[in-house]
Amino acid sequence: MYKTVSAEEAVKIIKSNSKVYVQAAAAAPTVLLKAMTDRHEELRNVEVCHLHIEGEAPYADPKYASSFHVNSFFIGKNVRHTLAAGNGSYTPVFLSELPLLFKRNIVDVSVALIHVSVPDKHGYCSLGVSVEATLAAIDNADHVIAQVNKQMPRTHGAGIIHVSEIDYFVDVDEPLPELISREPTAVEDQIGHYIAGLIDDRSTLQMGIGMIPNAVLSKLHNHKDLGLHTEMFSDGVIDLILKDVINSNYKAVNRGRALATFLMGSKRLYDYVDDNPFVELRGSDYVNDVYMIRQNPNMIAINSAIEVDLTGQVCADSIGYKMYSGVGGQMDFIRGASLSDGGKAIIALPSVTKHGLSRIVPCLKDGAGVVTTRAHVHYIITEYGVANLYGKTIKQRVKALIDIAHPSHREELERSYFDSVMPKVI
Repeated sequence: MYKTVSAEEAVKIIKSNSKVYVQAAAAAPTVLLKAMTDRHEELRNVEVCHLHIEGEAPYADPKYASSFHVNSFFIGKNVRHTLAAGNGSYTPVFLSELPLLFKRNIVDVSVALIHVSVPDKHGYCSLGVSVEATLAAIDNADHVIAQVNKQMPRTHGAGIIHVSEIDYFVDVDEPLPELISREPTAVEDQIGHYIAGLIDDRSTLQMGIGMIPNAVLSKLHNHKDLGLHTEMFSDGVIDLILKDVINSNYKAVNRGRALATFLMGSKRLYDYVDDNPFVELRGSDYVNDVYMIRQNPNMIAINSAIEVDLTGQVCADSIGYKMYSGVGGQMDFIRGASLSDGGKAIIALPSVTKHGLSRIVPCLKDGAGVVTTRAHVHYIITEYGVANLYGKTIKQRVKALIDIAHPSHREELERSYFDSVMPKVI
């Protein structure tokens, strides 16, 4: 039905001065990436574009700077060094709009490197655990190379492509990268408790990966008829689905189905979603579309931040001038939940860093990026409580945020704001 070649043979189609899109997260085609990197002596000025990817990124080594340049739409740990080293860049973009960069040829993709399930008897492969912008990249690329993996789950939804859309097939049989969660700390658990208290029965959830979302999920076992419409999810939702806590029966969009654009977790998650009609993966221009999100009643968006200033500005992508992650889908879901009937938009973060510095600050660091503006922000939650900023004046916001800051920082926050910041604002 399809003819396979070696990875070395397949990546010969990549030429100098071209753009390569790489499927994201746990679906990153690592065999193809290694083979591409092995051609570093032949290639010059190849732009490698992607969101966060799991696994190794050998092309991101600064010693290959003349061969490869990394263009991150969301910066992962394995390529973060490229920005300082000079062999990488960051393109700020809402995840909902990333496919438009390809559809409008703003990013002109020459080759799409993808990772798919084995074709079925009709010749259709699944993009498995990550769809995001990959469909748009495939549709607009000159060539498509697929890493065909017996261990890639076959997921339902929009990420189904026919073998006729693929130019080269490379067979592999490798486990997907796993992300194993630890137990939440006492701080994370308390934040989870506050968030769970804002979630009513028949709400629809969006939450990312990490310990605060896991802490929230652990406290929802007595809830009823929850839905899932989220950028991504991990293992924490499985038990809630099996207990019929999450059944998506009261969603407005893809009712009766859990909806996401990519997945990351353990082998248990990958096995659970394999050929499971309850789970649907679709492109980020659908899942993250504010119009789609807002249609779900009681939409709950739970996102994180690096720091929040006392007026409600949320920095979630940088530490001062240093880019750390990206815009991602935070604003897509903050806005969608805000416009939902009964929806709640939540930013959750520990009150202090691991070094004891306050994450609620009089003003953001020099160079810090605002991902969620003070006009968009609703709930800010730390382990010390919940601050609802929606409709509040600046003075009311300052008080509400100081009240949920770490007690050891409250006096200094108040003094710094009223002595230094407020006079300049006024």
